[in-house]
Amino acid sequence: MLAMWVEQLLSYAGGALIAIRDDEHYPSLMVWARDEGVRRLAGDLALAQALAPELWNQTPLERLNFDTEPLARPEPNEPCWCDSGRKSRDCCGAVTLPGPVPEHLMWMLSLREWKGATLKAALASGRAPAQALLEAGLIAAEGGQQGRAQQILEALFGVSDWSLLPEQTEPALELLIDLYQERGFHRKKAALLDGVLERGPLFLRGVALERLCLMHLDSDDLASAREAFVRAQQTLPDSPTLAYIEAMLLLHEGHPQEASERARFWFRRLARHSDLDPEQLQFLADLAENPGATLAEQMVNSEEALATPLTNLQALLETLDGAPRLSLEHGVDGHLEYHTSAREDTLYAAWQAHFVIEVDEDAALGFKDDPWPHAADWLDELCAHPEWLDSPQVVQALVIALASRFGSLPWMAETFFVPLAARFERWLTQVEEAGGRFAWDDADNALLLRTGLALVVGMERGSRRRSRQLAERLLVLDDQDSLGLRELVLDQLLREGRDEEAVVLSDQRDPEGEEPLLGVLMGRVLALYRLQRHEEARNSLRTVRELNGHAIAMMCAPNPRPVPLALEVPEPGTKAEAWQYRALMRDQWAATRGALEWLARQQKELD
Repeated sequence: MLAMWVEQLLSYAGGALIAIRDDEHYPSLMVWARDEGVRRLAGDLALAQALAPELWNQTPLERLNFDTEPLARPEPNEPCWCDSGRKSRDCCGAVTLPGPVPEHLMWMLSLREWKGATLKAALASGRAPAQALLEAGLIAAEGGQQGRAQQILEALFGVSDWSLLPEQTEPALELLIDLYQERGFHRKKAALLDGVLERGPLFLRGVALERLCLMHLDSDDLASAREAFVRAQQTLPDSPTLAYIEAMLLLHEGHPQEASERARFWFRRLARHSDLDPEQLQFLADLAENPGATLAEQMVNSEEALATPLTNLQALLETLDGAPRLSLEHGVDGHLEYHTSAREDTLYAAWQAHFVIEVDEDAALGFKDDPWPHAADWLDELCAHPEWLDSPQVVQALVIALASRFGSLPWMAETFFVPLAARFERWLTQVEEAGGRFAWDDADNALLLRTGLALVVGMERGSRRRSRQLAERLLVLDDQDSLGLRELVLDQLLREGRDEEAVVLSDQRDPEGEEPLLGVLMGRVLALYRLQRHEEARNSLRTVRELNGHAIAMMCAPNPRPVPLALEVPEPGTKAEAWQYRALMRDQWAATRGALEWLARQQKELD
């Protein structure tokens, strides 16, 4: 019965709004109610007359700068406000509406219909009820009207007193953050989060902190992510989302065992809460059992269109065995060369007919276009033709595609990258056994080296030891470090406490004509400090100062302003380069006793 009333109410209110907009005067609405409105209520004239003034009283009028013109509710013995001529008690006062009429209904419907300057003026009036803004914004987003949704939701969060926001505002906040992210409004996103944290109600501050933590994880700023998580935990200590976020944070920090222990803690704690639905409880139980696998499964199933293709790919990779022989030969200069075979080229052509997008050979890892919008097609075809993976060209494209989507997520390493690494490592063994320098520019060598780089990146967070071992093997083959792997291996050695090896690696000569990398120099300083070789560390720090004048101050600052990274690889010597190194490695400096204090003292001396 209630569902039928809601349907009738929306139909009647929509028609009434059209009638009101014709001249915005009450008599016109009553004419419509007795003529057209009654047909929308199954011929119930009394209901049509009684409902019209209720809706009129809450309708914003353009001629009044979007204010209402409410009628005074008549006393029982006064003339009815529907202009029937009868007393109210014998007319509309005797009618009981079949269900409630939301006080914001006509504002919400108006916001759905207004466009351009009218919508802008209505929002600027500040008279729109928060609930109307909330619902209209969500409806616009569901309809794919991103700009309209953003405009309406900005008005929702533009109110001066956020304590008046309804508790259902939480999904609207998340939606507006997502809209800013998708549309590239990063400053607006940062300002919104700052505003929520400064003056938002408690439940919104918790959501903002959770999102802030996830944003820092996406940018590899683990120290800021940990700080945001602690604040979120203090704000909303019983939020189930915290279990999910802490598991991700610990996996990013390289602590899978602790992630399992904390997930079990959260499950025991939150299982006592009766307000958790069965799905939430089951997710927490799965997270406690195996955080990495649970997060990977969630990621695989996060998009309905890709859930089955990605699941099938996962099953296919689990069955990969062995690796076909590569065509390797020594050139006239003794260098080892890999040449794609006719069979490999045929397999790649069959794959490329569906994958379509070409690898950008001028970039370290990338494509000339995005392969993921049509991923369901090429994933299905690959699973139907597993022999395509006998071609290193196909493996290269697949690994780069997976790295572009999942490479920053530690829990995806075992799902996709480790099985593909097993096949690639068998090819790498063939190269090593053949002997000889394996240069990037020779024959098709770059194809194999680029594939190795993508696998190193894909496993770096979730399978660090295997990632480092693969990177070290590639460095031996390509002594010019065409892939820029030395900095990555150095970072991983520091994380494992292998400081002597880190110093040896940092001593390697840079390729001719190239400046040393900031990450290599700073890594060398940290390793030398840990080994108490302080004078050598100071000398290296002077070189750092010459290379990038921002790096030391950026590392020492407790809460520096983030620097947007406009490019994947920041320009040498810039604040962006210094910020990127801080985001990647400050946790290691902070975890080394006295290192940041020593660095601050050296900064003063250098100044």
